[in-house]
Amino acid sequence: MAPDSVSNRPNVLIKRGRKFLNTPGPTNVPQRVQNAMHRDTMDLNDPEFVDAAVESFEGLRKVFKTEGEIFTYIANGHGAWEAALVNTLKPGDVALVPETGHFSGSWTDMAEALGIVIQTVPGSWREAMDPAAVGQALSEDKEGRIKAVLVVHTDTATSITSDVPAVRKAMNESGHDALLMVDTIASLGTTDFRMDEWGADVAIAASQKGLMMPPGLGFCAANEKAIAVHKANANPRRYWDWTPRMSGAGYRTFCGTSPQLQIFGLREGLRTLFEEGLERCFERHRVLSQATHKAVEVWGTAGALELNALVPEQRSVGVTAIRTADGVDANRIREVCRDEMMVGIGGGLGDLGGKAFRIGHMGDMNAPMLYAALASVESTLDYLDVPYKPGGVTAAIEHVTAYKKANGPTTF
Repeated sequence: MAPDSVSNRPNVLIKRGRKFLNTPGPTNVPQRVQNAMHRDTMDLNDPEFVDAAVESFEGLRKVFKTEGEIFTYIANGHGAWEAALVNTLKPGDVALVPETGHFSGSWTDMAEALGIVIQTVPGSWREAMDPAAVGQALSEDKEGRIKAVLVVHTDTATSITSDVPAVRKAMNESGHDALLMVDTIASLGTTDFRMDEWGADVAIAASQKGLMMPPGLGFCAANEKAIAVHKANANPRRYWDWTPRMSGAGYRTFCGTSPQLQIFGLREGLRTLFEEGLERCFERHRVLSQATHKAVEVWGTAGALELNALVPEQRSVGVTAIRTADGVDANRIREVCRDEMMVGIGGGLGDLGGKAFRIGHMGDMNAPMLYAALASVESTLDYLDVPYKPGGVTAAIEHVTAYKKANGPTTF
């Protein structure tokens, strides 16, 4: 029998109780979703699985709010990024990328590795990207070299959400015909996204955030314009190719063996969303995010912490990035939260590496779960002698309580 890896390590204490997860992905997976995945595998064409897949695809259309095609990959969000790129662009094509933070940069890196030429619209990591700057860049593209605009809806590194309808409005006013591709990985299922109404041609998502699933599934939604561009695009691709996945044949829909257990989990996660109601879900995320901001604002009056997102209306409802002052080790805060307080929070990314930490409040999350995370962060600040003003957790509780008193029973 193999030795227990923890008990056989010297000086490692075995923690009692349970761990809490407050990262901005992966997020908590509801027990009912785990139960739905806990089943035997089956024949690829078993009607039980086919029904689950059809319901899942239709459910994704409802969440994306689109009549377009849905493509599901055994992949993470980066895989869905690549699928969107190789199906619509080819080496030498130009894509316009407004800077939103770490993830606009990562998507840029991927595109450049695929031979796509990137034109960047510089932006701030503390405010949302400027739609007018996108419109200006497109207006100056007299030769029509730019084939797509790549927008990250919510960049979890900065915890800022950009205004997609304003981007589409600027694109329309420029008269440019570029595709609008939107990364909704950190926003789908947490805040409103209306693919068709807002004029997004391609939307990208993944399973491990607002959809309340384990990591492992990536999604693309594409409208008729994007499908037409795809069909005219001779760029070589195979696994990511949309054409065979639109054939209606189950085996080709997934380009091989289907992710059966994940699909059953996805169906259950989507059912969970629809039972709560999308609008109630979005409101839950909004109130919990505001409670988090209240806590950070109290802590920050001592000068060591501040919210990264400067404009309240631009703050993500799913994650809060918190900057630390010089001399305050954000990574150490995260380590103590995880190892001593048993609460997983996110670290700073890119330019904010070691200079920020992130509290996730997306997916399967209610007020008591958030209070536990905030109390653990406040306890960590005290443990590490980080200057802070006590009372952040109380401020969060008071905000949620006031909302509940004013609005009656909630889902959180």
